[in-house]
Amino acid sequence: MLPIKDDIPTRSFPVVTVMLIAANVATFLYQSSLSPRRELEMALRFGLVPAVITSLPHLDPGTVAPSLLTFLTSMFLHGDILHLAGNMLFLWIFGNNVEDELGRFRFVFFYLCCGLIAALTQVAALPRSSIPMVGASGAIAGVLGAYFILFPTARILTLVPLFFISFVRLPAFVVLGMWFLFQILYSTLAATRPGGGVAWFAHIGGFVAGMILLTVFRRDRVARRPPSREDWV
Repeated sequence: MLPIKDDIPTRSFPVVTVMLIAANVATFLYQSSLSPRRELEMALRFGLVPAVITSLPHLDPGTVAPSLLTFLTSMFLHGDILHLAGNMLFLWIFGNNVEDELGRFRFVFFYLCCGLIAALTQVAALPRSSIPMVGASGAIAGVLGAYFILFPTARILTLVPLFFISFVRLPAFVVLGMWFLFQILYSTLAATRPGGGVAWFAHIGGFVAGMILLTVFRRDRVARRPPSREDWV
């Protein structure tokens, strides 16, 4: 299932969401301008490597700060154009409404905190992995978790590829609930077959973090309900 758009209008322009998308796209364009060797070096230097993080107590003190900084830098790197496009699509659909509810400054810290917890979850699950973790999906998973709580009955226009491609409007709790269940399924398979390139555990950690952190970052007001048919009469 691929979400296309939701039916929740925003009260203000999603400045932070657009800036995050722009930062990710700009970083990817820079990556793409490099030679394959330089691009790999960039991923190794700025991507988050669980084995390096778990080895920090035994490393030279001068390498600790750069290694910890990869918790942030890894959120803006992507493996390929499909990786980037998928993440930015999810961020645009769900991020603008969560930003609208939290406010711009709260949303920035919420997003980064979710990304941090997502990365820590991946490190805890696969502490010896030497594969650099890159991508905004952990932080975006936190946005999905918040949206799941805020707008469970919002209608999501979704592409469903069965025997033929069809577009259906599904409740957000179905779309995001199915997404989360697939992350659990794939993470279970990844645990038995280490070495994959997708940070499934980060997705799970980010989603759960988003649901929990929402109570911390949410402003003191009730979230808007999705528009009903009566609203349009």
